[in-house]
Amino acid sequence: MKSPTKQADRHVDAVLAAMAVLDCFLTNPLLGVKEIMDLTGFTRNRVMRLTGTLLQHGSLMIADPKGGFAVGPKCLALGKVFERSQGLLVILKPVLKQLVLVTGESTSFYVREGLERYALAREEGSSHNIRYSIREGQRVGLFAGSASKLILAYSSPEVLSTILNSSNLDAQAPKSLAERNEFLKKLEEIRQQGYAISVGERDPDAFGISVPVFDSENDLVGALCIGGPVSRFTDENSQHCLRHLQDGAKKLSGQLGWNGLIKHVSGT
Repeated sequence: MKSPTKQADRHVDAVLAAMAVLDCFLTNPLLGVKEIMDLTGFTRNRVMRLTGTLLQHGSLMIADPKGGFAVGPKCLALGKVFERSQGLLVILKPVLKQLVLVTGESTSFYVREGLERYALAREEGSSHNIRYSIREGQRVGLFAGSASKLILAYSSPEVLSTILNSSNLDAQAPKSLAERNEFLKKLEEIRQQGYAISVGERDPDAFGISVPVFDSENDLVGALCIGGPVSRFTDENSQHCLRHLQDGAKKLSGQLGWNGLIKHVSGT
């Protein structure tokens, strides 16, 4: 006899269809009926019924006289509730835990604040006694370590110029013109390859790999990083960690609404 469906496993097709319509706006902030039809595969009548319902609810609004739709104020209000009550940590923690599970190494997520970066979230490695230790909330400079260079590599030219010309640069910042040019060249290489690796930069025995996480505006949110002692990061293990980091960053970016594009950033 077929087992009864659990209430938590039930769903309403019409609600899922409405969510599919809203998902279309992750790729384009302004859409017409025909574009929504193309993205969802729904008929014109179904799209009209769904958009009408979403308009009435406030999840969509008319954005131009020709009938183009945009995300409505109700979505913004719900997003603000999410930010206040949960924030980025809700989606970060499961990804960090999964990375520890598949690599055994400690995993962190760093964000920039002023002339420093800090560990917004951290999960300690599960399978090794020797670890590279850093605390959640700990702040370090922006000129050493894979996460630092990755954050600078994906910063806008204006932000990068402000940081490089600050009078409060840390001891590891480039000083001479030649050092600055070499540093900018390295940042360009990081952008081209999509990840950053550091060996012994902040600590002689520390190794780190970082990849970028983006949001719905295609801006950098922060750096997803795996780190540990240099002795454990052979070429094979480094590639293994990098693949899983990239998968984790893709998942996080997708959850934040990233559409797969990267804003043009360049050295200064």
